[in-house]
Amino acid sequence: MRAIRLHEYGKNPTIDEVAEPKVTGPWDVIVDVGAAGLCRTDLHIIEGQWDPIQHPSLPYILGHENAGWVREVGSAVHNVQVGDAVIMHPLTSCGLCPACRVGQDSHCENATFPGINVNGGMADQMLTNARAVVRLDKGLDPKDVAALADAGLTAYHAVRKAADVLFPGTHAVVIGAGGLGHIGIQALAAITSATITVVDRSEKALELAGTLGAHHTVLATSDADVEAKVLDITSGGANVVFDFVGEQGAELLAPKLLRNRGSHYVIGYGGEVTLPTIEIISREINVIGNLVGTYNDLVELMTLTAQGRVKLHTAVYPLDAAIDAIADLNAGRLIGRGILVP
Repeated sequence: MRAIRLHEYGKNPTIDEVAEPKVTGPWDVIVDVGAAGLCRTDLHIIEGQWDPIQHPSLPYILGHENAGWVREVGSAVHNVQVGDAVIMHPLTSCGLCPACRVGQDSHCENATFPGINVNGGMADQMLTNARAVVRLDKGLDPKDVAALADAGLTAYHAVRKAADVLFPGTHAVVIGAGGLGHIGIQALAAITSATITVVDRSEKALELAGTLGAHHTVLATSDADVEAKVLDITSGGANVVFDFVGEQGAELLAPKLLRNRGSHYVIGYGGEVTLPTIEIISREINVIGNLVGTYNDLVELMTLTAQGRVKLHTAVYPLDAAIDAIADLNAGRLIGRGILVP
């Protein structure tokens, strides 16, 4: 089968012919890939940022946002059957460790992470397990939802965690209305009552944000200008800032947009949050990390998607054009999410 494999950090992956995956365990599920999302994390993987954390054996197949149709199942699998359309939770969790026992799949002690530390879904087929597959409602096509497996799930997970404090009269600020952010805006509109302000340096992204539920938009020019405008709109700062960028200075700007006792939700990454400890304690502000999401988060997100309340805005590329798609993402030419379709 065809597969997009990374051979060396700092260099583009290549399109290779590799052996098809095989069922070897009772909980294994093999999926015919209908679509694989392209994520900024893939850029960071190619750069080598994830090597110290995940230590994948090169070469391996990229792609951690995947959906498709069940091709083959192991002997113990009963929650899906051959032919079912499914989306895959990013991690193949064990179900037995303390984190799994409380539903925190992302922190499973025995997980694999297809596309991050083992072969992923930028290929014709991929191997996952029964605990990772969510059956899609009729009418949902894998290519329309694949990137929700990570970008959507991560955005929804952050919003879901903050939902209890985003009641009527509160303010949420979203930094970055791209692949993750445009899902976060829709999730905020769907499950909270907060007033939503979106900050982005792209006028097109802000136009999209306005159609997805943003009440206010701010074009990112200078940090001082953004800070002044946001503090004015929010009457003193946001209750929650969702930073979907996490680098290039956004991670430093975000705390300045908070009101006292506000929370900075870090979702994008690559930069470094720097805060004087006296500011943290005197303002009682919080910095909260967000890693992917739970299986139940993905189920809830698929429910919102089936209801038409969350929609993924995509740029579709054939699998053979993966290198072009990576270049477009790296150059900032993508609006929404890049999708590779075999």
